[in-house]
Amino acid sequence: MTQHSQFALLGKRRFLPFFLTQLLGAFNDNIFKQSLILAILFKLSVSGDRTVLVNLCALLFILPFFLFSALGGQFGEKFAKHALIRAIKLAEIVIMAVGAAGFLFNNLPLMFLALFGMGTHSALFGPVKYSILPAALREDELVGGNALVEMGTFLAILAGTIGAGIMMSTSGYAPLVAGAVVLVACCGYLSSRFIPHAAAALPSLAVDWNIFRQSWAILRLGLGQTPAVSRSLVGSSWFWFLGAVYLTQIPAYAKEWMHGDETVVTLILTVFSVGIALGSMLCERLSGRKVEIGLVPLGSVGLTVFGLLLWWNSGGFPAQADPQSWLAVLGHGQAWWALGSILGIGVFGGFYIVPLYALMQSRTAENERARVIAANNILNALFMVVSAIASILFLSTAGLSIPQLFLVVSLMNIAVNSYIFKIVPEFTMRFLVWLLGHSMYRVEHRDLDRIPEEGAALLVCNHVSFVDALLIAGAVRRPVRFVMYYKIYDLPVLNFVFRTAGAVPIAGRSEDLLVYDAAFKRIGDYLREGELVCIFPEGKLTGDGEIDEFKNGVARILEENPVPVIPMALQGLWGSFFSRDPRKGFFKRLWSRITLVAGTPLAPELASPQTLQAQVAELRGGLR
Repeated sequence: MTQHSQFALLGKRRFLPFFLTQLLGAFNDNIFKQSLILAILFKLSVSGDRTVLVNLCALLFILPFFLFSALGGQFGEKFAKHALIRAIKLAEIVIMAVGAAGFLFNNLPLMFLALFGMGTHSALFGPVKYSILPAALREDELVGGNALVEMGTFLAILAGTIGAGIMMSTSGYAPLVAGAVVLVACCGYLSSRFIPHAAAALPSLAVDWNIFRQSWAILRLGLGQTPAVSRSLVGSSWFWFLGAVYLTQIPAYAKEWMHGDETVVTLILTVFSVGIALGSMLCERLSGRKVEIGLVPLGSVGLTVFGLLLWWNSGGFPAQADPQSWLAVLGHGQAWWALGSILGIGVFGGFYIVPLYALMQSRTAENERARVIAANNILNALFMVVSAIASILFLSTAGLSIPQLFLVVSLMNIAVNSYIFKIVPEFTMRFLVWLLGHSMYRVEHRDLDRIPEEGAALLVCNHVSFVDALLIAGAVRRPVRFVMYYKIYDLPVLNFVFRTAGAVPIAGRSEDLLVYDAAFKRIGDYLREGELVCIFPEGKLTGDGEIDEFKNGVARILEENPVPVIPMALQGLWGSFFSRDPRKGFFKRLWSRITLVAGTPLAPELASPQTLQAQVAELRGGLR
């Protein structure tokens, strides 16, 4: 399987212009929004409560996601995506020109109008942004592409926030901000001109301009997807709930608990954003460049653990008469523990969110993808509003401190994700498979690109250990339906994994004829549905490390379902803890290196049991 770095995508025209376009958009959003907030707080002469006006900014930016995400989803299906992106980026220039005029003339209503316009721009851009990726990227690039987008988005948010602070600290801030937002908008439009052609997924779609009716319809479409996709929408929105809680409380946390000034706020934001970027980047490597939803439970556990650590490490900062700079705060050992916890939240947040977005894209029909992403955006906005209400209730009504709020949301994270993983046990199953392949074993893959990307096929492999199916499932890009001896299928813990993966228990004809016949019927159903089925033709685990005679069950399968056959072999697994080697030991072969190799596909008429046994033996070689 071809190995490549996700950063290589930055050299591809099918990705780089889009990446720059979305990065510049996120950067511009945050330059303008943060500059407006700072202008209200420190620069403008305003009547009324400045805090209310700052909260009004948040409302004006998030409101368009409720109002216009449904339109954005419909536009993303009906129109060519590259042309739609260019139209949206052209509108951004107009919106930013209005915002620039607001800054130049100190006109707050114009600034508010532009902020609402930028929220609308983002609401329309979001569905097409995520729906274009599966069309532009190969399957093995999808996780890396999403990781780069998430990394770029959070770093753009950070850069926009810092850039706004720098510009607003000068006396002549107005022309600087005005010029910057218009220039960035123009650069975004220019980069969009280089996005390659991306055809409309459903050009016949009739746009429903009733935003309330269509928003409800799109929410129903999104939540009516398969459980894995619909609960991914919930998980994604929960991530933004957590993110909104942390990001909203950072300024007050830096001031009241770390006794720091504005530079400490920037330090915390930097650490958090770098954590998200780092976690996003690591996703591709840890997932083996495929959509690996097993990382989602890992991310969830990390979010809870580091959230609890942040609560635990939030006390003990010595009180100061004056706020301290970031360098002074770093002089306290407690600060390093708190910042390490924040970094951990960011890293595991990346593990959590990137696979969810990739799963939404990969498992949604092309002609529904943009609308499903629109449903996700509506839910994200709803959860962010609920997070603000919940924070107010916990902090004001319940009288919790900010660290106690972090404790509460960390515990809530356990409850929410327990619900998601209970409804979709595939998350937990894939996590166990991923954990096995990254703890006890180091699995090398050879020639697995010989397994077809789509369509029915039969995989045949030697049977060395109780975890052969898990190792193959963790290596093959597509879901695999395993046929296994029913006593192995019924093993505790592993039975949960096998049931969730749709494995097929089989018994010998003389042992249980009903189980035997039911197994072949289910195998036939899977193959007719175009799925991959894997069988271990020896019918039992090897007792001496050698390959036993292949039984005739594979011949019956191919007679009833003539599909291509891919011989495979596991090397180096004999002697491991889960094999039947009498000299095995738990630590003897811990983290041992094993290899899974695939051979040349065979036509069904050539795949006799004897031929397949010879092929598998040749692939395995002398390494048992």
